Amino acid sequence: MQMRPLKLRKPLTLAAGVSLIAGAAALAVPAAAAAAHGAAPGSEVTGTLADGTTWVADFPASWNGTLILYSHGFGPLVAQDAPDPGTKAALLADGYALAGSSYDPTGSEWALDTAVSDQFGTLAAVESTVLPHRPAHVLAFGTSMGGLVSAMEAQQGRGRINGALTTCGIVGGGVNLNEYQIDGEYALAQLLLPGQNVQLVGFANPGAALGTAAELTAAAAQAQKTPAGRARLALAMAYLNVTPWNPSSAAPVPAGDPAAQEAAQYNVLFGGAFSILDFIELGRVSIDQADGGQATWDVGTNFAAALRRSPFRREVGALYRTAGLRLRGDLMDLTANTSITANPAALRSLFRTSVPTGRLEVPELDLHTIGDNLVPVQNENYYARLVRRAGSGPLLRQAYTESFGHCNFSSAELVAGVQALMHRVTTGRWGDAATAASLERAATALNLGPARFTNYHPGELTGAVPMRRH
Repeated sequence: MQMRPLKLRKPLTLAAGVSLIAGAAALAVPAAAAAAHGAAPGSEVTGTLADGTTWVADFPASWNGTLILYSHGFGPLVAQDAPDPGTKAALLADGYALAGSSYDPTGSEWALDTAVSDQFGTLAAVESTVLPHRPAHVLAFGTSMGGLVSAMEAQQGRGRINGALTTCGIVGGGVNLNEYQIDGEYALAQLLLPGQNVQLVGFANPGAALGTAAELTAAAAQAQKTPAGRARLALAMAYLNVTPWNPSSAAPVPAGDPAAQEAAQYNVLFGGAFSILDFIELGRVSIDQADGGQATWDVGTNFAAALRRSPFRREVGALYRTAGLRLRGDLMDLTANTSITANPAALRSLFRTSVPTGRLEVPELDLHTIGDNLVPVQNENYYARLVRRAGSGPLLRQAYTESFGHCNFSSAELVAGVQALMHRVTTGRWGDAATAASLERAATALNLGPARFTNYHPGELTGAVPMRRH
């Protein structure tokens, strides 16, 4: 049916040019509540923005005055207002209103070109049609790619949001994501399939991307059978920043056991039903779609210099010595044989839409699992330096859980993160609220799942590009 404009009781708070369109049937609000411009307690409300973005909001039975604006991760463009049902139920029980959007459904799943405006558009719509009055506080909350979205919101948040919670976020930005991934994949192809023309970029369709992932996976399986192959796999996996945490183990492999580290990394990257390489290759297709061309390059990369800054350099050196290989020779070959260049316009687009400046306007708390198998925890090292460089260091806190897996947080850990951020927002001070000990106590007291916060400092993100001045 044709949608009619919905009259707002206050102006939209997002950038000029975004308008809200919703039909009476699109809002699941009782008529009396809709007339009062507020949702009924315990109700779910949906709507649509002018660009086709859909949004969803949940209004608790007893509202505490705070709205959480949730940004979902990479994947289907479907509106979500919480990372999982358990966390959603816990936040609603604590009185938080929740909202989140699909992002523009006509675009790429790498939705950074519109995600921030879509989220702020959702905020304006919810404030105008769901909440009985303007919220006392608004918190941005993002997961994975959505963590990058919430970090970008924190740069534009003054007057719109009061704080940001980033979980398992790609906070190193889209350019670094592309670069360390292409470095590692190029190293796999060059070292394990020398002389073969393995396609790494410019995929015509998802099938071609998955074909490359399968080719590299098969080569890795053969390499894992020999000391020389394992040494070269360790080198490639260092560029990919693969966690040395066997998925079946309770803790990461100690740094003093290079062979066990490599075996764990191999299992992370190539073992199990979920293929990290599949995800990487398909993700590159979506990033190129979003930016209108290939935004990835390896020409000019100094592979020896990149390895010197890697947390895994000692592992690689030890395995090369065991195999009797010349590491310097392989590094020189990698540097000499690069051939991939980026489309300048696509790269400019990726920088503009998907790379944080580090200039925060509101407090931000980042949570990351130590054993993240998809978005390496080393992203947090890069981001902390970026934020300090921008002069926003006092606004940022980072905390870590001793757990394996991407976004493998319990509801207890996530709600504890929300509580710590609320402490900073309402008091103006972090105090010890975001320390590992304080978060652990808070998460344990919630009784909503495991609490695994730990003191930790990640190593450098291997293959990160030099920081730009914005």
